[in-house]
Formats: sequence, C-alpha cells, structure tokens
Amino acid sequence: MKNFNFYNPTRIFFGKDETDKIGKLSKQYGDNVLLVYGKTAIKRNGLYDRVISRLKEENINVFELPGIDPNPRIESIREGGELCKKHKIDLVLAVGGGSVIDASKGIASAALYDGDPWDFYSYKEESKGALPIASILTLSATGSEMNAGSVVTNFATKEKNGWGSPFTNPKFSILDPVNTFSVSKHQTACGIVDALTHVYEFYFSSDQAYLNDRVCESIMKTVIHFGPIALKDPENFEARSNLMFSSTLALNGLSGFGKTWDGFNHTTEHLLSAYYDIAHADGLAILAPHWMDKILSKKTLNKFYEFAVNVWGVEESEDKMSVAKEGINRVYKFYEAIKMPLKLSDVEIIDPPLDELAKRATKNGTIGRYINLDYSDVLDILNKAL
Repeated sequence: MKNFNFYNPTRIFFGKDETDKIGKLSKQYGDNVLLVYGKTAIKRNGLYDRVISRLKEENINVFELPGIDPNPRIESIREGGELCKKHKIDLVLAVGGGSVIDASKGIASAALYDGDPWDFYSYKEESKGALPIASILTLSATGSEMNAGSVVTNFATKEKNGWGSPFTNPKFSILDPVNTFSVSKHQTACGIVDALTHVYEFYFSSDQAYLNDRVCESIMKTVIHFGPIALKDPENFEARSNLMFSSTLALNGLSGFGKTWDGFNHTTEHLLSAYYDIAHADGLAILAPHWMDKILSKKTLNKFYEFAVNVWGVEESEDKMSVAKEGINRVYKFYEAIKMPLKLSDVEIIDPPLDELAKRATKNGTIGRYINLDYSDVLDILNKAL
C-alpha cells in the first residue's frame, strides 16, 4: 500500500427531506446565493420551487445561472464568475448532477480571479481561493458532491480537462435519494457506469492494498445489484439510496487509498467528449470493456481473476484465464442489459479521426499507469470500439 494523505472537509446530509435544510445551511455563509442548475429538470420535478422557498424563508437573495450543459462549458464558468463579482455572492449553490457541481467549482474560483478561468483548467495558474460551494445532488454518478475535482470543456480548443484545488470541496452537500426518482433511465444507467469506472481506475492497479480492494469490490457489487432495480422501479428508495451513496464513495478518496489512479478511461473519454459532445458515461461504457480486453495478460491475470470472482460471482477454477475473460464478458453483458453503448457507432460517431485521437491520448508517450499503453495500443482499442 502506498503512502496517502486523506482529508475531506465536505459535510454530507443524507436522507429523505434533508433538502429542506438548504435555507438554514446556506444562511451560515451569507445573504447572497448564486443558484446554478441545468436546463428544465429541477423545475419539472418541483425541486426548484422547494429550494427557492427554503432560501426565501431565510431572507436570502437568490441570483440564478441556469442552463449548465451536460459537458459544462468554460463559457458558463466565465459568466458565473462575473455574476458572483457583480452581485457580491457569498455562496455558490449547485442543484443538479456532476456537471452542475463541476461548473459551480469553476465559478466559485473564477469569482476570486481577475484572469480567464480557463487558466486553471489549462494548468497555467493555481487558484488562490474560491467562494464557498454547496450542492443538492440530483444524479448519482460523478461523486463531485464530495471531492474537489471538476471537469470543464473548451470546444474552441477541443479540450476537456479536469482540475481542482484545496478550495473547491463543497462545504456541504445534500444527498436526498428522492431527488433522483425522476432521473431518466438512460441517465440512471450513465450514473451506474460512471461510478463503476471511477472504481476501476483505482481497483486495477499493481499497488497492494487488500482492504482498499475489498472496499472497491463492495462499491461495485452494490452498484451492479441496485442499478437494475432502480432502472425497473425508479422510485425504489433503497435502490436509489444505495446508488447515491455508492457513487459518492467511489470518488471521495475512499476507493483510492494507497493506490495509483490509472486514468486511461477518463482521459481518453475526455478527448471523445471534447470532439463529439457525447455523454461522459456513454464514452466510458464504450472504452472500458475494450480496455480490459487489451490489458488482460499473464501480468494482470490475478487482478482480473479477483474481479471476476469477487465482483461478478464467476465460479473459481484452476483455469484462471477463462475465469478472467468471463469477468470481462460479464461487463459487456451488464452494459448491454442496462442499454449503454458498446461501440462508437452506437453514439453516431462514424469515421472518427482515430490517428489524431490516439496521438493526443499518448502525447506524453504512454497513457495508463496500471499498464502503460502507447500510441499503437490506444489505436487498437479505438479501432475495436468502432
């Protein structure tokens, strides 16, 4: 197990009706709140009115930035930062899924910065501070509600980059599973894949961390068990609760203790999203099983054997390679069962510039820390994903 330093300052309020605490919690930070949200979902399901009502009960001035896209744009970060400066915002409140929370982290940082906030995401500057951030989660997926990271897209440069700072952990996040009841089947499935892939990125590692691996397996098994239940019965509170907390634990630091982040799937998917604006988890679903096929070898056999037996319940056998392959096959079948894409053509990506994508993915020579993949390896994975 590698050395690690863990600190997570985000306070979680989990459970039914915890949403009603938003007024009093927000008031602790001041009188001016910037409410950041997506398109129309929170207005259709009544969450918007509920939040506004609770904020108004505390005489909080609410300013709004709606319309955050599923792959949040740098333009929204710039606009939000200016709104914060203009209205002397005390708290940036994200009501939505990972994209809205990610955007809010960028906005809170931009509010205290005189330059272009893309400087953070292009790694030219480090944030020296951010406004307080809070969230009400509406989609179980990214874990952004309990970490410092955010991912923002700049379509002008075809870049989708991740960034975070010690200042961008939410001060608090409200996790009310009822707020996910109205999430569509596809978005629910996207959340399932996103949470699983976050765990893959730490689980598949050459670092020895027995306890961490068992935690990762528990998160994956929980998501695999309750995901189909939520898809069949969207208002099943137990299923939605387990999915919500699993996705939070998948990327709040817990799954990565003592391990090295691999990074292939997320880094490569960010390229696909920057070129084609596809749903993040659609890209992850397409890439991950093909990546697993590519890196399965004698060197990685034991880890994939554990994955097959401990996560997917494949029967143990002396023929470890067959068991490992069946584990990967279960991933394909599960994604197919929850109606996630398995090919680029499934999301209408036809004749993509594979050579260019593979070169950009391996601009530093190789990609992936569990198994270092070079240009030809990545090109092979992309070709098989067509």
